[in-house]
Amino acid sequence: MAQSSEPIIRFEGVTKRFDDDTTVLNGVSFEIERGKFYTLLGPSGCGKTTILRLIAGFIQPTEGNIYFNGKLINDIPANKRQVNTVFQDYALFPHLNVFENVAFGLRIKKMKNDAVKQKVTEALRFVNLEGYETRGIHEMSGGQRQRVAIARAIVNEPEIILLDEPLSALDLKLRTEMQYELRELQRRLGITFIFVTHDQEEALAMSDEIFVLNEGSIQQSGTPTDIYDAPINRFVADFIGESNIVPGRMKEDYLVEFAGRSFECVDGGLLPDEPVEVVIRPEDLEITAPELGKLQVRVDTQLFRGVHYEISGYDDAGNEWLVHSTRKAVVGERIGLAFDPEAIHVMRFGETEEEFDKRLEEYEEVGDE
Repeated sequence: MAQSSEPIIRFEGVTKRFDDDTTVLNGVSFEIERGKFYTLLGPSGCGKTTILRLIAGFIQPTEGNIYFNGKLINDIPANKRQVNTVFQDYALFPHLNVFENVAFGLRIKKMKNDAVKQKVTEALRFVNLEGYETRGIHEMSGGQRQRVAIARAIVNEPEIILLDEPLSALDLKLRTEMQYELRELQRRLGITFIFVTHDQEEALAMSDEIFVLNEGSIQQSGTPTDIYDAPINRFVADFIGESNIVPGRMKEDYLVEFAGRSFECVDGGLLPDEPVEVVIRPEDLEITAPELGKLQVRVDTQLFRGVHYEISGYDDAGNEWLVHSTRKAVVGERIGLAFDPEAIHVMRFGETEEEFDKRLEEYEEVGDE
């Protein structure tokens, strides 16, 4: 049977205000397709956990509508929604063993013992915890507790699993391992995961699509590559990875001026002489001899980061440049920086995501012709 093309979740102009009149979401609209891994990314207080709680039914919107498979669910209680949540602290029952923690929701439904055993065994197999059925929760490591919480979520066969910063309590090595495990689990299950994090590297590594939030609004949405390579504004460029952002002026299509010189770029559809911001990622800058560089900078600081050197310096116009390179520099020396036109990304002041997408489409069509 073919799956419906209807988005599994749709927000239409959703605003959420709390009793103290604090607005945490402001007219948010988006769609979630089934079977994908989505990440809500942003700093603390941006509204990402509020979106998760609205989907789960723990709170209701102040304004706007939320649809699940095309049906309005604003007033549908949490226990009637085909959604399960994995919380930051996992919310496991310490007095129950692994089997009974996973079986808890099935027991509430009064499912027969044979069916419970079959479903719990299958869920534990999915998360690589076969043989741990009788273990106490206090005997489990952080990563194992994480998997118990996920097994408890998937055993009820929800259409959506919501994950509220579930990796934040883990150490770096285990956190990285769990990122791969979660992503692989979502692919095997084929159901929709909506993951909340403030960690941009985590979002880039795991997601099919990312929603970047700030101050109750979605700043940009798209694939990790789209958002990293073409941020819509300074907030997104700064929040997703490290960036060099300098003031510039668009001379004409595919020609931008910054640091006192004009450079070929791949951006078009802006006004002649329009003030813009120019983004170049540190890894897209190559160190050369001064006379061979498109820019010349004097090295101010250098740090070794294990896989690369992090070098900062200033050009003659006073702009600071951050460079990630396997090549070592010397503090105080003058170096050249080379970069391709494709490394330059031009951001227009005040451009909405819809306007940005339309402009991208227009100059891509021109390029195809």
